[in-house]
Amino acid sequence: MIRNCYLNTILLALIGSSAASSVLAAKLSDADFLQYTGEARQWYSDGANAIEKKRAVMHDRSRGKAKNVILFIGDGMGVSTVTAARIFAGQLQGQPGEEFNLAFDEFPYTGLSRTYNTDMQTPDSAGTMTALITGVKSRAGMLSVSEEVSRSACRGQYDHSLVSAVELAELAGMATGVVSTARITHATPGATYATSSDRDWENDAEMPAAAKAAGCEDIAAQLTGFTPSLNQLAQQLAGKKGKAPTIDGPEIILGGGARNFFPETPVAMNGKQFVGKRKDGRNLVAEWRQSNPGGAFVSDAESLQQAVKNPQGPVLGLFSSSHMAYESQRLHEDAAAQQPSLAQMTDAALEVLSKHKSGYMLVVEAGRIDHAHHASNAYNALQDTVALSDAVALAAERTDPKDTLIIVTADHSHVFVMAGYSARGNPILGKSKPKADGDYARDVNKLPYTTVGYLNGRGFAFDEGERDADSRYAAPVNAGRKNLEKVNTQDPGFHQESLVPLNAETHGGEDVAIFARGPGAELVSGSNEQNVIFHIMNYAAGLAEKAKKALR
Repeated sequence: MIRNCYLNTILLALIGSSAASSVLAAKLSDADFLQYTGEARQWYSDGANAIEKKRAVMHDRSRGKAKNVILFIGDGMGVSTVTAARIFAGQLQGQPGEEFNLAFDEFPYTGLSRTYNTDMQTPDSAGTMTALITGVKSRAGMLSVSEEVSRSACRGQYDHSLVSAVELAELAGMATGVVSTARITHATPGATYATSSDRDWENDAEMPAAAKAAGCEDIAAQLTGFTPSLNQLAQQLAGKKGKAPTIDGPEIILGGGARNFFPETPVAMNGKQFVGKRKDGRNLVAEWRQSNPGGAFVSDAESLQQAVKNPQGPVLGLFSSSHMAYESQRLHEDAAAQQPSLAQMTDAALEVLSKHKSGYMLVVEAGRIDHAHHASNAYNALQDTVALSDAVALAAERTDPKDTLIIVTADHSHVFVMAGYSARGNPILGKSKPKADGDYARDVNKLPYTTVGYLNGRGFAFDEGERDADSRYAAPVNAGRKNLEKVNTQDPGFHQESLVPLNAETHGGEDVAIFARGPGAELVSGSNEQNVIFHIMNYAAGLAEKAKKALR
């Protein structure tokens, strides 16, 4: 089944009447040549118009000036997380922390992004990433599908699929890459290459029989089938010319989630045993290898480093069965140390992508910030935010702001707060102290409290030295105030208190920050609908315009 049916609308016009072709030619001169309809077209047009209004006021002339685009997403990295991580990073270096700068703090332009989904005041990652990567806001729980479709409505997803910036870059002849510390089939990375009316359809075992019978593919299968699908589309879009540019697909894909690519029976590859969740018996990695005979499948940091030294084809890296380890685990646990850091994966991606003279589009997600927050574990959330900063610093060092647009933002926030009246330099994960040399601040019940905490979630837990935030789910919900007098709240195994008892802490609905440098970076300034970020990238790099020219 064809992946992008909105582009198929263009195809029908191309091979239709001369009058239809004439109308299409006029549309093809515009950046929004995708010709979306209904609500999708409205969101897309509004986003493009927002850019035109901004550039007119700012006298911006950077259209098409970005040869390369890098989009960094701190999943769940709200403003309070940025602030606390900045202090945390500074204190790790022996400073008070408040004046410290994360790598993206030093970018010259900042703005705000409104994160709501079309059906949710407080959003989810699938809907927010759809806005970021397609320029169209949509419902929660769906990947690159417009809001005309209800969640889990299989057939509708093909009639209302959206085109991602990664796909546009591929159609334009650019190199592309996707990196995540989450499962590569998870919501944020998944929206870059897949169309799915349900974010949970990461493998065939997660799909209902009706969806499979209707012809819908799971997200992992869409990843390994991404290149032939785009090539089929390009050939059809070539119309009467009978010749289309060859699309080679993503040059590098790195993340977790190996279980979604392997069958339930053990498979030996790379000297390891992989046991997956697939019930269809398919080994998608073997299929990918067959389609990419010069490509390299890697499963640890060492093999990744070797693969990118002299790549003979694309690189697929799957470094864990589910999500990758938290950065704190990677730094302190032998098994997790075999996984590459986010900075190492970013470096590997840039090593591969920078060899392509046509430019590149790279998407990098720090996915585990979000997961630590859901477990009410600020330690890991802040440590993984610092890891994102390290990756951004590396990208900034390796690229030239004259030709590379770097945007750093979040898909949504969390109900994570800084409160109380702590003295400057007080440990950000510590108990609040009004004076550095004084006693703890105390509530009306004379109990000390921490500077950071959560509005809702599973609540307090303490497992000294435990660096896997997900272990919190094995212990019962324990919300409300606790006596923290003798608890080391700076320990990785401390989970902050929460007010409202829930099985997991929730996202927050407030605006998140955008940081940018490079061509078009000034356009992030002000208060933006989240889908406008796509249009900034599209404007700065001319993604749709280049794709249009390549397909004419």
